[in-house]
Amino acid sequence: MKGKLYLIATPIGNLEDITFRAIETLKNVDIIAAEDTRHTLKLLNYYQISKPLISYHRHNEEVKSDILIEKLLSGDNVAVVTDAGTPGISDPGEEIVKQAIKNEIEIIPIPGACAMINALIVSGLNTKKFSFYGFLPLNHKLRKNAFEAILKEEKTVILYEAPHKIKKTLEDILINIGDIECVIARELTKIHEEILRGTISELLEKLEDPKGEFILLLDLNGIKNNDEKNVEKTEEELYKEYQEKGMDKKEIIKKIAKEKGVSRNEIYQKFLNYPCE
Repeated sequence: MKGKLYLIATPIGNLEDITFRAIETLKNVDIIAAEDTRHTLKLLNYYQISKPLISYHRHNEEVKSDILIEKLLSGDNVAVVTDAGTPGISDPGEEIVKQAIKNEIEIIPIPGACAMINALIVSGLNTKKFSFYGFLPLNHKLRKNAFEAILKEEKTVILYEAPHKIKKTLEDILINIGDIECVIARELTKIHEEILRGTISELLEKLEDPKGEFILLLDLNGIKNNDEKNVEKTEEELYKEYQEKGMDKKEIIKKIAKEKGVSRNEIYQKFLNYPCE
């Protein structure tokens, strides 16, 4: 008889944010596949659970999936957990699910914490429609493609970002999308939990020493209507408006050129002698 594969959501910070069902399942499975066994051990110790652990992360996901499938086929029940939140959402889990389906193994989700959903419900942005992009690509071309796709959205867009990359990502958003309204959720459910709201330029000023895990929620609801309004404005009006928002000359020129559908060089020549503030 085949075993069952359990995908168990674990706390994203506060160890008490876990369901009774998740705890009981962790107690009853034969093996726990964990993104970081040391991290998961803290959770298991907190709830006095002792089970065999196997490392299962992005860099060994394919190899370990094969091993786990063998154990499932032999009758062992396996739980997959990540360091925080729901397996498969910007975390390991997707690969073993695909293999389990091929092998006709029953897959059971044990719901619980998910950082992006918690950030969304406190954001104050539109929750009826949203898109999740996870972590943006580091590759320049792929990153550019991602921004082009995001710009076409007319809904709330959710991103994840690491503390050492958050400012660069905000700067990229400012250049590629504009000075839109944004909400940043930091360290959700932890001691230093914080929700920041404002335009991209305002948030750049607020983030002096970024720490913790970040969730960005971009308000692209109705952004196309705003772009249409900007087409009606003169280039001079737009330049002054963006300058007052704190954008530098290079960013302003790039944005105006994009909105007006003309070359950057044409806009650059026009504002060559404009003051930089």
